[in-house]
Amino acid sequence: MSNVAPFNSGASDDCDVLVVGAGLAGLTAGIRAAELGLRVRIIERGEGDHYLCNSRYTGGLFHIGMDNLASPPDEIRSRLQRVTNGEGRPELADALAENAIRAVTWLKAHGVSMIRVGPDGLRQHSLAPPGVRRTGLNWRWRSGDVMLRTLGANYRGRGGILQQGTEVSELLMESGRCVGASVRQNGVTRAIRAQYVVLSDGGFQANADLLRRFVSGAPERLLMRNAETGRGDGLRMAEAVGAKIVGTSSFYGHVQYRAAMTDGRFWPYPVVDSLAVSALLIDGASQRFCDEGLGGVHITNCIARLPDPLSAVIIMDDAIWNGPGKDWLLPANPYLIRAGGELITASDLNSLAAKIGHDPGALNVSVARWNDQVAGRKPFDVPRTVAPYKPWAIGQGKFHAIPVCAGVTYTMGGILTDTAARVLDANERPIQGLLAAGATTGGLEGFSRDGYSGGLSKALTFGLIAGETAYSALRKAA
Repeated sequence: MSNVAPFNSGASDDCDVLVVGAGLAGLTAGIRAAELGLRVRIIERGEGDHYLCNSRYTGGLFHIGMDNLASPPDEIRSRLQRVTNGEGRPELADALAENAIRAVTWLKAHGVSMIRVGPDGLRQHSLAPPGVRRTGLNWRWRSGDVMLRTLGANYRGRGGILQQGTEVSELLMESGRCVGASVRQNGVTRAIRAQYVVLSDGGFQANADLLRRFVSGAPERLLMRNAETGRGDGLRMAEAVGAKIVGTSSFYGHVQYRAAMTDGRFWPYPVVDSLAVSALLIDGASQRFCDEGLGGVHITNCIARLPDPLSAVIIMDDAIWNGPGKDWLLPANPYLIRAGGELITASDLNSLAAKIGHDPGALNVSVARWNDQVAGRKPFDVPRTVAPYKPWAIGQGKFHAIPVCAGVTYTMGGILTDTAARVLDANERPIQGLLAAGATTGGLEGFSRDGYSGGLSKALTFGLIAGETAYSALRKAA
């Protein structure tokens, strides 16, 4: 039990730590602060046992940079540097590398089950029970849903208050210090004072205005491959009190079949990343537009940045469809077809162009140029990384096309914090009393290659650190 004197201004709502958002980062911060003896209140917009957030939908893989989070810290640091092209904050990478396995151990000790679901590093730490091998959205009583239910019960068992159906509208500041927040519930606004506020309400993927400001000129033409609860309120409120915002141009997501825009059978699975990194990806003018070899997350961001994000098409032949098309979790071949999707097929490129509404001459030129580039006869006009994803020539058997779109899971940039999860101002000095964790934060991932560190590991690790930072600061002040 802590020897920290609890904050007490006389109001029943006041607390030591006020957490905004009850996803993985928020519940982790809340539980850690509560188990250290602090009075905690978590504010959550959603209602009911199954309130939605991205943590509820997750497939459950805890990793760092698509590899084992239990790797030696030096290896993890190098991996993150590679993933972000050296543009990420090295101190945040250090904090993640040094604390991730400790955080996972803590999570297991608090009742969350994990299993190994594959031989590679990516799949060494997966939530149990795992997600089902089925297209569409299937989350109830699996993976993230069970994790949040487990953590919620743990939090309430420690005396923590989860206040649902409530929105936080602004942060309360006094003499440069955050001292609480204004909240709205049932049309009534009131102030809740706290020694520390933790912003953990997710990214801004469900906020069209912020997406237009930072990510895409046409956010309405992006697939919301998420719970549509990340509205960027934490980012907005932090920016209003002087917080530094970084890395907001990137998001984590996957290349999806275009019909997923209106048909729930096709998201979040199957994804078609394995085709996009191997075949010819073109825009509405039949031109390549990105380095496909940097992987599905980068490709998805590039699609979102097109003037028309719904113009992208994957062109392939039988060899690609029956090769990379069968790769990865719930691959396009055969799961896209089983879900009711259509593989557009023709015996020649002129006929394929007609079916997808492209100019036949432009498509023929692009395919011929692609084949010359893959064979090494000509340099790639748009630079192309060739490892670990090999480009495949097109010309064996029939020709195929799949219209695609950009599926946005969560935004990767946001509030800049230090290694203690303290929110930093424009001069990178801590804003007293204000912490942040999870997808509302930036500086660790994204940038020019849209590098993905791993959303669950980031949320868990920095949520844990946020709870500990609040405790340490209050113990020091006591």
